[in-house]
Amino acid sequence: MVSVQTLLVIGHTYPEPSTTAAGTRIMQLIALFSAQGYRITFATTAVVTEHSDSFKDLSIETRTMTLNDPSFDGLLEELNPDVVLFDRFITEEQFGWRVAEICPDALKVLDTEDLHFLRKARQEAYNKGLATENVYTETAKREIASILRCDLSLIISEVELALLTDTFAVPEGIVYYLPFLLPSEISATTQAAQANFNERSHFMTVGNMKHAPNVASVKLLKRDIWPVLRERLPKAELHIYGAYAPQQLQEMHNPKEGFHIKRWVRDISAVMRSAKVQLAPLPYGAGLKGKLIDAMVNGLPTVTSSAGAEGMFGAFEPPGSIANRWEAVVNEAESLYTRKANWLKAQQNGYDIVATRFQKSNFSAHFNKKIEYLSHNLSEHRQNHFIGQILQHQTLQATKYLSKWIEEKNKKNGGL
Repeated sequence: MVSVQTLLVIGHTYPEPSTTAAGTRIMQLIALFSAQGYRITFATTAVVTEHSDSFKDLSIETRTMTLNDPSFDGLLEELNPDVVLFDRFITEEQFGWRVAEICPDALKVLDTEDLHFLRKARQEAYNKGLATENVYTETAKREIASILRCDLSLIISEVELALLTDTFAVPEGIVYYLPFLLPSEISATTQAAQANFNERSHFMTVGNMKHAPNVASVKLLKRDIWPVLRERLPKAELHIYGAYAPQQLQEMHNPKEGFHIKRWVRDISAVMRSAKVQLAPLPYGAGLKGKLIDAMVNGLPTVTSSAGAEGMFGAFEPPGSIANRWEAVVNEAESLYTRKANWLKAQQNGYDIVATRFQKSNFSAHFNKKIEYLSHNLSEHRQNHFIGQILQHQTLQATKYLSKWIEEKNKKNGGL
């Protein structure tokens, strides 16, 4: 009798695929393991929100964890997972040492989502008006140490993979390029139905408004871009969608200016299929942008920045335009909005990119073989990347005793 392999996913939050690209990403990874017959448990310290995925389409058990609490050791002993997937480096920092101690033979996989240190470095540079970012930060030390401690780290962007291997000399054997995974190509029938330039109207943008780059983008649109674009296209409107909009963004809502804060919508695809152009002038960021993927799938051309386009299009022409100065954003947006030939070409570029760069079928089989190989050759793999074992040893000792100290402190406080 063949035993069923088990996967433990340790999440910083419950996945919210309808609000964040990160939520979509982790659900795609879970689906890969589910298709291979893994018994899956999702554990987190977070609480369920109104946007959390219920896992109703997948047979997944959920568990609630407590930070700095020995009850997690009991969970590990009970599940004895073959594979542990951390949804970002912070969860590996918090729980990786316990996994190494209780389940030393479990394959540890880190999904970076995007490189947090890169995004934060770019955010700091943008806020300070600097031309270049400093990536040699404390966050970089923490995140790269986490990558080195894990057996395999999933990198969503080719640009970030090159940064890790070329600039920081991270061994290629422990990092693995795995972008967003789309289930199937867009059919010719769907493409024909979406090529409705004359029926579409208005501009739109979307993003989780807890995400700083999205907030900065909306501010740029309000202050610099939309007033000029609206003057050129007085009948056009800009519709902004996204969960968790702070008060400062909600107060930007002004129908008289055609500037509409729409907040979260359940079916963003329906919105994109009716809009004519997406505006995504992200001033900084990292990873891949889910809003651009969604737009290409739904035949919606996008005007974005270099930060938004990074790692997305490869050698293909963009599904719209790339512009970094607000004047150029206005010009490109007007051109796409008013010129059918330009719009149709951008739409087709998007279809070509989706079909070539993000098809699940192009990645799933190789990924499954990679996981299977590592699972059967874990000792050899760890010997080949011994620096990670050194870091694991040092981190385990330091983090373990800090956590034990916090445990004892919590016990004393609870007993008062």
